[in-house]
Amino acid sequence: MFNSKTYIKRRAELKKKIGSGLILFLGNNEAPMNYTDNTYAYRQDSTFLYYFGLDRSELAAIIDVDENKEIVFGNDFSLDDIVWMGPQQTIKQLASKCGVKQTATLNDLETMCSNAIKQGRKIHFIPQYRYDNVFTLHRILGIMSSRINNFASTELIKAIAEQRMIKSNEEIGEIEKAIAISYQMQTTAMRFARPGMYERDVMGFIAGLATSLGSGTSFPVILSRHGETLHNHFYGNKFKDGDLVVNDSGAESALHYASDITRTFPVNGKFSPRQKDIYEIVLLSQLVAISEIKPDVNFKSVHLKTARVIAEGLKALGLMKGNMKNAVEAGAHALFFPHGLGHLMGLDVHDMENYGENNLGYDEKTKRSTQFGLKYLRYAKPLVPGIVITVEPGIYFIPQLIDKWQSEKKFTEFINYSKVNKYRSFGGVRIEDDVVVTKKGSRVLGKPIPKAVEDVEAVASDKI
Repeated sequence: MFNSKTYIKRRAELKKKIGSGLILFLGNNEAPMNYTDNTYAYRQDSTFLYYFGLDRSELAAIIDVDENKEIVFGNDFSLDDIVWMGPQQTIKQLASKCGVKQTATLNDLETMCSNAIKQGRKIHFIPQYRYDNVFTLHRILGIMSSRINNFASTELIKAIAEQRMIKSNEEIGEIEKAIAISYQMQTTAMRFARPGMYERDVMGFIAGLATSLGSGTSFPVILSRHGETLHNHFYGNKFKDGDLVVNDSGAESALHYASDITRTFPVNGKFSPRQKDIYEIVLLSQLVAISEIKPDVNFKSVHLKTARVIAEGLKALGLMKGNMKNAVEAGAHALFFPHGLGHLMGLDVHDMENYGENNLGYDEKTKRSTQFGLKYLRYAKPLVPGIVITVEPGIYFIPQLIDKWQSEKKFTEFINYSKVNKYRSFGGVRIEDDVVVTKKGSRVLGKPIPKAVEDVEAVASDKI
């Protein structure tokens, strides 16, 4: 945990923003794999961590804005529990660590909410993503489970997003601790992977590193010879000589702040000329994107500038043709770059995505596009100092998408399908770093992880 003053200050700021009513926070509970006592690895809700820092299951909290009261709800473990778990802190001891003086049982939570409803008081809560917490809200608030998130407080979502969006120095420090683990994960994967291995051999090794050095992975590892599948969580393919490997993975620091780094490397340690050509287009586009990031710049414009660099590079290889400004405006580049440039990052690897992307990355002035590719951009608004965002352009050759567009004669004025079809078995390339917006520009967080061609080849050919 951070110092209790951090959590006290965060809650005080939130109270000012909300003004009145009760703010209800539900922590996460254990989730059974196949029976009650055999659970998945526990992960506390990020919003609960942000305001209370307590990394334990079966907790809730209320901020009573009108009476300026804060209460942590939970039940102390019984002696029977302690026999299996070892010594445990009481709820009162836990609450004191985040500067909360008042505690109560979980039964008291239901009573307090019931009384507030009878008094006509507003109870603010955020959208829920765990079914057990949906059912808890159904029970204590009397709202149909299927409609719970329809009643989430827009006012609370905006207030929390405004706070969590801007990272403090201590938060940046935690993210950089997570990136230090990513450095080990990425360079180890490059050195460890070799033809004849299975993807799961490398994935398991680096996931173990994340656990040994922090709080585990920040999302399921994406590590595959099929880089054209954007989120490939299948690890059963055998590496072949000449394969490119996309390693999109991240770690959590001890306080659960995330990293999210992608590197693409040749499994045999040497890029082929064709692989190098595509890789260097992606690398240039990423470097241009990072150079464009600064306060007040729309991230959507950075995305489109990146797409233009990719399109121009592909045109130079004969894969695209015509006017690339017009091609990007039409969306033709999305055959090769079908996703957004990046996303917010912090306590969640897709920070606060449970609040709804349109509540974070878009507003009345910045509307979400309906165009294929561009519509997947998670954050489009102007950047402000303190935001941490990923920058992850890529080029992919997806046979099914190529076939569909070619059969529809889509963008034939911009796409050279005869040349594209010669790349059907290429796979994909993605390069990703985590960037903080500063007062005058931006900074790539963490120790630099090899990404220039010669640096990647040097590490990937130094096998362990």
